[in-house]
Amino acid sequence: MIPYKDDNPTQTFPFVTIGLIVINCLVFIWELTSPISEREIAYFYGAIPYNLISFDTSQPMHPVITVFISMFLHGGFLHLAGNMLYLWIFGNNIEDSIGHFRFILFYLFSGIVAAYTHAITEPYSTIPMIGASGAVSGVLGAYLLLFPHARVYTILFFGFFWQIVRIPAIIVIGFWILIQIINGILSKGMLNHGGVAWFAHIGGFMAGILTIKFYLPKKRYRRSYLKF
Repeated sequence: MIPYKDDNPTQTFPFVTIGLIVINCLVFIWELTSPISEREIAYFYGAIPYNLISFDTSQPMHPVITVFISMFLHGGFLHLAGNMLYLWIFGNNIEDSIGHFRFILFYLFSGIVAAYTHAITEPYSTIPMIGASGAVSGVLGAYLLLFPHARVYTILFFGFFWQIVRIPAIIVIGFWILIQIINGILSKGMLNHGGVAWFAHIGGFMAGILTIKFYLPKKRYRRSYLKF
């Protein structure tokens, strides 16, 4: 199941959403063209759980700074493409709902919560975490709360066949978070071998769904709430 757009129009131009996508893409190009290896970049700039929990400031890069930088690094084209696709589909509506500046704060906050959620669940891990997934997960949580009935155009695969269907956001995002929870439980204790930081996704999602109301203008929140 691959979503690729929604039918939820906006009233403002998504400057921040597009800007975040552009920055992520430019950073990825830098990763590809840098003389520094992908592994070195990840370990130098990535958010390492052990450093975040122990607050180890002896590292070349301060742990808190790596939380922000890691949000713009990706481990491959598919990693980048998946995150940017979801940000493009759902980010513009959240930006439209809370405003450009508030969206920046919301996005970064979701990413911070995601990083520390992963760190808390794997406090001794020295595997760096990179990617916008945590922050984008916050956007998904906010979208689920504000626009649960918006229709999302989704490609469904049936073996060698596929079909485009319009599915309510509550189903698309609900299915997504269910997968994160299941995989998070199954992979507990395995992240020292690398892989996906499932609990970062869960943490970012919960940050989005629980805090989005504090970013909304009062009238906008009241109207969205009644629709929900």
